Amino acid sequence: MSDEVQVKSDTPAASEAQPQESALSPEELEAFGNQLIAAMKTVYDPEIPVDIYELGLIYKVDVADNKDVTVDMTLTAPACPVAGEMPNMVRDALLTVPGIGEVTVNMTFDPPWTPDRMSEEAKLELNMF
Repeated sequence: MSDEVQVKSDTPAASEAQPQESALSPEELEAFGNQLIAAMKTVYDPEIPVDIYELGLIYKVDVADNKDVTVDMTLTAPACPVAGEMPNMVRDALLTVPGIGEVTVNMTFDPPWTPDRMSEEAKLELNMF
């Protein structure tokens, strides 16, 4: 999985007139993030025997103080047969996480996915070394 993907709080920037701290402690955010990752790892591209997280299809995960979650993701190809279903599959998986709020999954193809985004685990599974 690319090191660029981070689960982060979307608390307003400290440069605002009155800086606000996140309602989630760093430890709570990390634990919640691990639960989100575990849930996303249950979703597989039906044509590839590797989960979408290890494939590098998850670009960004933002967590609001109330645990609303926004995910930016992509597909291996814009013409992927499950393009219309995949966001709902991810949303449904995330909704299994205890305490989660609203879930929004955004599909993007910018930047386009490349095999470089895959984790070493995914590359091993697909014999791509």
